[in-house]
Amino acid sequence: MKPKSFDPSRKYPVLVYVYGEPAAQTVVDRWDEEVFHRALAQDGYVIVSFDNRGTPAPKGRAWRKVIYGSVGVLSSTEQASALLALEKTHSYIDSTRVAVWGRSGGGSNTLNLMFRHPEIYKVGMSVAPVPDQRLYDTIYQERFMGLPQDNADGYKAGSPINFAEGLQGKLLLVHGSGDDNVHYQGTELLVNRLIELGKPFDFMTYPGRTHALVEGPGTAFHLYSLLARYLEENLPANSGERK
Repeated sequence: MKPKSFDPSRKYPVLVYVYGEPAAQTVVDRWDEEVFHRALAQDGYVIVSFDNRGTPAPKGRAWRKVIYGSVGVLSSTEQASALLALEKTHSYIDSTRVAVWGRSGGGSNTLNLMFRHPEIYKVGMSVAPVPDQRLYDTIYQERFMGLPQDNADGYKAGSPINFAEGLQGKLLLVHGSGDDNVHYQGTELLVNRLIELGKPFDFMTYPGRTHALVEGPGTAFHLYSLLARYLEENLPANSGERK
């Protein structure tokens, strides 16, 4: 998505919307988060999204199964590679001003990208992530990762908490304390790890909210306002700078 007043002679900051896990795609013909993204595009951001291998795109068995045992590793590698490839063919993208955000599995990938590729991503907004895959529910995690005792290295390599020392940019963590899907304890572990490492970050708790983060008057509006404000304060659009 591009600003309405898009000028190809200018350089624009980029916001990457990521999911990247086996449960869903982001590159689809539906609204989903698009109202939020279109509003940000009008503020001067270019919004991009990629489906890495392992997502449920209609691309065949090999595409789907390649992620088995390496959720989080393959996705973060391919998301970073896709962005670098896009930058080479789209001269209006400012590679020095890149932000990333996502929810749930996308929140996990946001953390992995911020921790593993700090030279690329300057701002990250992670909503309801899974920082440690050992804490997520078995019906999902074991389906794509195998048993923890049989794939201990895979679980460790895919969990962003184990790479938190790589954080360099601005990071916002958001979680509902009543999350019934991605349990709050995982984010608490990550918060403690970042404190231990002396890493600055921002943290927003929505008391009693579930994974949907919609309960209570004004919650959804507050969440998206928070994300927009964090992006605009830490990666200003400036309406596109001349090349």
